[in-house]
Amino acid sequence: MEKLVYLLFQRANVSGDDLRDALIHDVAGALRRAGATQIAVNVHDSDVVPESSPVRARFQDIPAQRWLSEPPVRAMVSFWLNNADDRDDCERALAPHAHRLCGYVVAESIPLVNTAHRVATGQRTPGFNQIACITKKRSISYPEFYDIWLHDQKIVAMELQCTFGYKRNAVLRALTGVTRGFDGIVEESFPIRALTDPLFYYESDSEEEWQRRVDRMTENCQRFLAFDEVEITPMSEYLLG
Repeated sequence: MEKLVYLLFQRANVSGDDLRDALIHDVAGALRRAGATQIAVNVHDSDVVPESSPVRARFQDIPAQRWLSEPPVRAMVSFWLNNADDRDDCERALAPHAHRLCGYVVAESIPLVNTAHRVATGQRTPGFNQIACITKKRSISYPEFYDIWLHDQKIVAMELQCTFGYKRNAVLRALTGVTRGFDGIVEESFPIRALTDPLFYYESDSEEEWQRRVDRMTENCQRFLAFDEVEITPMSEYLLG
């Protein structure tokens, strides 16, 4: 079995709700018929677009929403196949809903399983998923990158944030010819309040405590991430089975 992750780059003026409905009601069925299992849909829809702009939450210089690509990452669909070579029908189902489709085979690890906010299959997971597409800092080796990301960053993230779910997808290889060269795709689950309340995001009682936590997070991330290539999108999660 292999896990496949597809990023859907789509214009910002395309309705996230329409994209969500198409992925859940149309694409998921086609994926199942093609042999996909454990299908998950993440999409930037109206449930994660606050009335005001997203606040600075994760880093001092990277906001909670950071779109670098044009068009940006608007959705992510992941699933498992017996063999990634048999993905053609899956990509044909996804392609009409993306301006650009980028696929990867990944190695999944789940340092923090969501046990606090479980819902029935097909329902929206409470809160939001922060989908972060990350790239290795050029000055370090891949062994150093993985050592910091998979060990040190896990400790820092789980100690500092109000995260209730944490999933890492280490990119093993690209599947599409126009794929952005990310090294990892991170899914972190937060209560919806964290999208607009930076103190709550960092479980801080004061501005001073928030700043200490942000500084610690920033310092550790600077050790292994190429900050100028991090793409972050808040999304609604639907686990479709």
